[in-house]
Amino acid sequence: MSSTIVHVSGKTPEATPDSTSATDDKDPFLVALGERVRKLRARRGMTRKVTADSAGISERHLANLEHGVGNASILVLLHLSRALQCPLAELLGDVTTSSPEWLMLRELLEGRDEATLFRVRVAVGELIGTTTASPSRSHRIALVGLRGAGKSTLGRMLAKTLDFPFVELSEEIEKFAGCSISEIQALYGQNAYRRYERRALEEAIQIYPEAIIATPGGLVSDPSTFNELLTHCTSVWLKADAEDHMKRVIDQGDMRPMASSKMAMDDLRAILSGREAFYSKANYTLNTSEQPLEETFQKLLATVKEALGSSMPYC
Repeated sequence: MSSTIVHVSGKTPEATPDSTSATDDKDPFLVALGERVRKLRARRGMTRKVTADSAGISERHLANLEHGVGNASILVLLHLSRALQCPLAELLGDVTTSSPEWLMLRELLEGRDEATLFRVRVAVGELIGTTTASPSRSHRIALVGLRGAGKSTLGRMLAKTLDFPFVELSEEIEKFAGCSISEIQALYGQNAYRRYERRALEEAIQIYPEAIIATPGGLVSDPSTFNELLTHCTSVWLKADAEDHMKRVIDQGDMRPMASSKMAMDDLRAILSGREAFYSKANYTLNTSEQPLEETFQKLLATVKEALGSSMPYC
């Protein structure tokens, strides 16, 4: 049978797929998806016929889907989620829908503003023991932001002034992997790179009670790693205009953006837009486009002094 979804009449009640289908030939994801659909249907007390009618699909296709041999489109899954009165994520196997407690937590948090969600995240961290100290007093100063924000330049200046070790996390990642970052991504893929990134951050946190850490721009893309940073470091988002990011990258000798400057700038703006909500979780924000380098550094130094208060080293 074709996997194309059509609206049909005269559906055969509780139709089932051909029994000759071999279980070993089924895709594990589709098998798990079908099992979730059956369980959700049972939870709602809905027959297959009622569910199919509500979703606007044939019983035959729903039967195939429930037995792990139906390759439904995302639109059909959306219709099914509405018919079963559940989030689409629950059909797809999102861990936050895997138990009643997860589902009730989602219900409690849905629609809350960012400030409330932040307080909940901090409270949960304290409750389960992942937050051991106030990060705003940590002597590990983590600089976050997109490439070209000034993390390395300002980080080295700050480390020298405070007599703190300076950690360029990208260099630590390359040491762990034994090759360059571009080679890690080309040979092993993005997931492997993120594992090296997490390992490098964890080691920096373990080794250095005080340090200036310049982080890769994409670190915020992994919520687990970013949460580790926010928990154990005083964080500062070095923010800059897209044009300054581009100019600084080119000034560093990377001419790749010039190959397609219009497209590169559009991509850069899109990345900034996509990551701003994560960068803004840092304890402090400093715009590095608003003033010259020395003035920016003095503002950064003042920010760190404010963060550490009486525990600030003499400088």
